[in-house]
Amino acid sequence: MAEIIQERIEDRLPELEQLERIGLFSHAEIKAIIKKASDLEYRIQRRALFKEDFISYVQYEINLLELIQRRRTRIGYSFKKDEIENSIVHRVQGVFRRASAKWKDDVQLWLSYIVFCKKWATKAQLSKVFSAMLAIHSNKPALWIMAAKWEMEDRLSSESARQLFLRALRFHPECPKLYQEYFRMELMHAEKLRKEKQEFEKAKMDVGNLDYPEEILKGELARIIYKNSVSIMKDAEFHVSLLSIAQLFDFATDLQKEIYDEADTSKPLCSLQVLHTDDPLTWDYVARRELAMETQPAGEQPATKQARAVEVGRKEERSCAVYEEAVKTLPTEAMWKCYVNFCLERFTKKTSSQFLRERRLERTMMAFRKAHELRLLPEFQYKQWIELLLHQDFLKEALEVAVAGTESFRDSVMMWQMKLQVLIDSKSPDVAGLFEEAFVHLKAQVCLPLWISWAEWSEGAQSQEDTEAIFKKALLAVKGADSVTLKDKYLDWAYRSGGYKKARAVFKSLQESRPFSVDFFRKIIQFEKEQESCKMANLREYYERALREFGSVDYGLWMDYIKEELNHPLGRPENCGQIYWRAMKMLQGEPAEVFVAKHAMHQAGRL
Repeated sequence: MAEIIQERIEDRLPELEQLERIGLFSHAEIKAIIKKASDLEYRIQRRALFKEDFISYVQYEINLLELIQRRRTRIGYSFKKDEIENSIVHRVQGVFRRASAKWKDDVQLWLSYIVFCKKWATKAQLSKVFSAMLAIHSNKPALWIMAAKWEMEDRLSSESARQLFLRALRFHPECPKLYQEYFRMELMHAEKLRKEKQEFEKAKMDVGNLDYPEEILKGELARIIYKNSVSIMKDAEFHVSLLSIAQLFDFATDLQKEIYDEADTSKPLCSLQVLHTDDPLTWDYVARRELAMETQPAGEQPATKQARAVEVGRKEERSCAVYEEAVKTLPTEAMWKCYVNFCLERFTKKTSSQFLRERRLERTMMAFRKAHELRLLPEFQYKQWIELLLHQDFLKEALEVAVAGTESFRDSVMMWQMKLQVLIDSKSPDVAGLFEEAFVHLKAQVCLPLWISWAEWSEGAQSQEDTEAIFKKALLAVKGADSVTLKDKYLDWAYRSGGYKKARAVFKSLQESRPFSVDFFRKIIQFEKEQESCKMANLREYYERALREFGSVDYGLWMDYIKEELNHPLGRPENCGQIYWRAMKMLQGEPAEVFVAKHAMHQAGRL
């Protein structure tokens, strides 16, 4: 093995001599490079090979290449690249080849190889890397797409990209992403050829000898991909995705019409609706498309704000007419969800037109009401409806909807919260009773948000005794990890309402009721430090209690404890050494390493 390493080091000598001769590196730096290279060569030549050693080798060589580039720029020397950089690049490629041959399944390694080749190697070399990778990872469509895009965009070879897509589709005949990207690639190729032809014609050059087939210029290849793909991919989402891609290309209007099927005006429905009439996405797309369609010639667009608002209103009415037809043809929750979402989106869109705002609000309320009457309104949209009513100060209607929502979704915390919110906003005397009613219908493990809401409401509306009683009831009902948040809230409330004395009493009552959060202890420590007569004995008590719970994982507590002993007027700096060694016994792994580093920095800062 020593002979192999020696031979590889000797192979480096010409480039190293050149680096020293032209003044990019000093003699001492060359010696350091040889020493480091010997170590790296040894690691990748030994019998037991590790991937990390190959990665370290490559990273070192890349760093060396970048350093050479920076120094060339600094001294303005651009010669001898064949003898220096190309030699290093060739060596790195050899290391990548060995690594990718041994760890074939590591996609990240292949991608690193590709990134290196893109920056430092030739296009022909990168093509070979893609071919080798795809021979092993042919089961990953994303890699086929990456290779085809590179061929198309970097090598400017549409034929190579086309061949890659065709090979990929043999492996993945039902992959929608492959069809989408292949479709996009053919349209991009057609657009590129059209622009080239236009440039030649502008220059009055003869294009008769150049190959510009009319079929390709019109996007015929993309049309074939569309026809073949929709016969395999039957869902509406895929169909719509191809139409969205085609709409990015101005020249493909005929293809867009074919996909949407507007050419035959005698048909009451477009091809999307014919093929996917039972899919809400189809109707949603068709309805939204009405907003983008121009009803007047370009030169006759409305000039005033009022006229533009009227035109937008007409477009929205046409969209809603499609939705109305949709919910009759497909009366499902998913279809109504699309309709309501559209109405909400248009309502939240800013406009200075009072007419448009009122019409949008009316339309939105109507959609909500109809979906509710048909019992096809999902839970989340009940919430949206209530929020909209509250925003418009329709408190009576909001309460009616909230009552209907809780009847439809009795086990939903969100619906009970919305009903309570309506009662709180309307200053109803029934709030406390409704909280009690909610707990009857809901499972205990999902009630934490309601307990918190009740306590927060009580703080502003009831006495301290009532609020504390709510917290105590909540702690009896909420167990496990959920109780952590509740304890933090209880301690915060105690300090706000009764000061430090009350907070300390609450802390004492809870200090054995596990589990806790670190913040629970940090809060009481902070409350103590805010007092005029901050007692070190109390701080020690809190720190010791916190370290019993989190001393094995939270290095910050140990550091804060040490700083407190050092900085507090009544602190005992002599205790710091003992605290340090206790921390070293309890902390393990990374927390211990961070603690040692933080402690060392703190000590250096004090000196």
